[in-house]
Amino acid sequence: MFKSVITLIPISVRIFFSVIFVLVFDFYAYQAIKVLTEGLSKKVRQVIKYTFWILSIAFYILALLAMGGYLVNANRTILVVVSGLFFAMFVAKILMIFPLLIEDIYRLIHKITSFFRGNQTSDENTTDKKGLISRKKFISQISAGIGTLTFSGLSYGIIKGAHDYKLHQTNVTIKNLPEALKGLKIGHLSDIHSGSFWDQRAVEKGIQMLMSQKPDLIFFTGDLVNSLSEEMSKAYIEIFSKVKARLGVFSILGNHDYGDYHQWPDRNNEHAMNGNLNNKSHMSPMQIENLDRLHKIHAQMGWQLLLNENKVLDINGEKLAIIGVENYGVKGRFPKYGNLAEAYQGTEAIQTKLLLSHDPSHWDAQVRTNTFKDIAITFSGHTHGAQFGIETANFRWSPVKYMYKQWAGLYQEGEQYLYVNRGFGYLGYPGRLGIRPEVAVIKLV
Repeated sequence: MFKSVITLIPISVRIFFSVIFVLVFDFYAYQAIKVLTEGLSKKVRQVIKYTFWILSIAFYILALLAMGGYLVNANRTILVVVSGLFFAMFVAKILMIFPLLIEDIYRLIHKITSFFRGNQTSDENTTDKKGLISRKKFISQISAGIGTLTFSGLSYGIIKGAHDYKLHQTNVTIKNLPEALKGLKIGHLSDIHSGSFWDQRAVEKGIQMLMSQKPDLIFFTGDLVNSLSEEMSKAYIEIFSKVKARLGVFSILGNHDYGDYHQWPDRNNEHAMNGNLNNKSHMSPMQIENLDRLHKIHAQMGWQLLLNENKVLDINGEKLAIIGVENYGVKGRFPKYGNLAEAYQGTEAIQTKLLLSHDPSHWDAQVRTNTFKDIAITFSGHTHGAQFGIETANFRWSPVKYMYKQWAGLYQEGEQYLYVNRGFGYLGYPGRLGIRPEVAVIKLV
C-alpha cells in the first residue's frame, strides 16, 4: 500500500525531497568541520569549506545522472567507482552526525533544566584551567574521526577489497568414503553477480587462481547475475568459459537469477514481490525469456545446470551423485523454487551424495531431516559474508551472522557437512571490507 502511494508522487518531486534529505546530513556533518577549523586563518577555512561542498555536490550530480540513466555510455569502471565513493561518503556523513546529535540533545536538555533553575550559563565552548579543549570541539573531533575512518575504510574496500580474492582450502572427512573418491578436489564458486563487476582483468585473475588448483570437479552455487541475463556480456562469458574440470562443471540458480527483483514492464511486480514465490506462475513472458537465456548461457560456458535434478558420475568404478536444487530460501521473502525430493530421486542407492543449494538456510530446514541424512556435503553461498566483517585465523564476525546461523566456511552436524562460500562477486556496495571474495577448494578425505 505504502509503495503504491509513493509511486503516485512525480519523480521530480521525489528527487527534490531526496536532495533536501541528503543536504540536511551534509549541513549537519559540516558543523564538525566548521568547529575544528575555527583556529585556522580565514583563507584556509574558506578553502576547506569550498572543497567540502564542491566535492559533495559533484558526487550528488553524478549520482543523479546515473540514476536517471544519462551515464549509460560512460566507462563502467569510472561509473561504479564514483557511485561507490558517493555511497562511502554518504555513509561516513551519516555516522558523523551521531556524536553531534547526542551533543545537541545534551545541550537542549541542559538549556531546559538551566531555564527552570534560573541558570542560563553554558560551558560548551570554554576550556578549563588545565587548558583542556571544550566539549563541543572534543565531540567534533570524534565526529570527524568517525567520518574519516568510515570513508577511508569503505573506499579501500572498493579500490582494493572488491577483487582481493582469497583461496580457501578445506579438507572434509567423509565416513566410509570409497577409495576411488579419496583425494577428490572440488572447486567451488558462488555469487558471481556479473552485473556488478567493474574490473575485468581482476576477475580474470580470480578465475586463474581457481584453475591453478587443478580441481577435479567444479561447483557453482548460484547468482550468476543480479537480475538480467545480458549482464553476462560476451567478455564475461569468455572469462567464465575458462572454468573447466576433468569431471565437469555443475551449476545451479540463486535467488537473483530468476529476475524477480527487476521491474518487468509486462508483469505485476507488486504481486510478484509480495506474493508467495513458491512457483513461477507470477513470471511474465519477458521474465521467462530472460531466465531461458540464462539457462543457455550456462550451457554456452560448458556448465551443466541442475534444475531440481541430479547427475551420477562414474569415477573409477565408484558412483558419485551430484544433486542440484533451485533456490530454496527460508529467511525473508526469498523464493522457494527448490524441490529436494524431486532432485534426490534416483540417488537413493548411491553411497556418496553431494548437494548444491544456493541458500544455506535450506540445510537446517530440509537437508538435515531424516529423509536426506545421507547427503554428505551441501555446497551453498548467498550470504556474501555481508561483504563486511572481521576474519582472522582465530576470530570471525560479520553482521550477517545475526540472520544466518551458517554464513561462511565449513559447518558440521553429525555426519553431514555444509560449506558456505563467501562469494566471488559483490552486490550493492561495489567492494568488500574484511570479508574477502572467495575461491574455494574442498578436498574429500
